[in-house]
Amino acid sequence: MDAVSQRVLEYLTEVEEAAEDVLTTKQQIVDLDTKRNRNREALNALKNEMTDSEKVKVCFGNMFIKFPKSKTRDMIQKDQEQLDKEINDLRKGLKAKVNRLNEMQGKPELRGYNLSPLSSDEIKAINSLLKR
Repeated sequence: MDAVSQRVLEYLTEVEEAAEDVLTTKQQIVDLDTKRNRNREALNALKNEMTDSEKVKVCFGNMFIKFPKSKTRDMIQKDQEQLDKEINDLRKGLKAKVNRLNEMQGKPELRGYNLSPLSSDEIKAINSLLKR
């Protein structure tokens, strides 16, 4: 192969790897979100359907173990916090990966993609200004 063909092949390989990385990250986010939804359903079931003194069966791998309801709720809530953190980290990383892919393809950077929500202090300041 001549040098031009080799460069084109390397470029296409890099773009394909970057696109695959973006798709993999998106799928990880979907999988983690599905798990988060299942945990939320479990928390609601624990809150609504049983008394606090009862023990519940919890599935760990391929076996069920009886745990006190309060311990189970705490474990699921900790898992929820961890899942939220992982999903947010993946979403932050996804923005950089998408920008890198667009740059490799010669597309302009996405506008408004790096926006962040207002903090509670900023919202309070805006509300106090609007009430005047």
